[in-house]
Amino acid sequence: MRPLVLAVPKGRILAECGPLLARAGIMPAPDYTDEDSRRLRFPTDHPGLDVIRVRPFDVATFVAYGAAELGICGGDVLMEFDYPDIYAPLDLGIGACRISVAAPESDTPEDPRRWSAVRVATKYPAVARRHFAARGIAAEVVHLNGAMEIAPGLGLARLIVDLVQTGSTLRANGLRETEVIADVTSRLIVNRTALKTDPERVGAWIARFRSAIEAQPEAA
Repeated sequence: MRPLVLAVPKGRILAECGPLLARAGIMPAPDYTDEDSRRLRFPTDHPGLDVIRVRPFDVATFVAYGAAELGICGGDVLMEFDYPDIYAPLDLGIGACRISVAAPESDTPEDPRRWSAVRVATKYPAVARRHFAARGIAAEVVHLNGAMEIAPGLGLARLIVDLVQTGSTLRANGLRETEVIADVTSRLIVNRTALKTDPERVGAWIARFRSAIEAQPEAA
């Protein structure tokens, strides 16, 4: 029987995944944490599970289309794509951050309820449109994959919607948070079809991750 596949995100959350995977009894190959490694699929010490390392936004896509049965995915990605084929049973309590609206520090504060339209730079077009539509504002979205913080200063957009952890990058680029859209953490996600067709194996890994969460040390 072929191994199940767990998709994990490259970047900042990868390091936070390490202790969680260890508590779940998963030890990937040593080069799993090496960002310079050209391998993308890694065996683990469990013959029934392999790990793939992909871009954070791609984790949900791999799981939704069944290329991976399980994944570790930020809540921001789930909000953006909202795949019906994904089940997200567990909040893993890692990767804490927030999706926020930010504007230039030099802007005169205004009541956004008086706006009818606004141009927004973001890598979360669906989230941004839903957020502003709920306030009766038509959002013209400029879809960027990075460097959102320089968009207002160059006249590309009035506001940005971006993922914020400490806010230091915003401040360094003369921006301030004006609104938090949502606080997010990473979740364990599962392909719904895989859970139905292979409930014993997939369910066993959900149980392992649940135990790993319960064994997580309390923050000081």
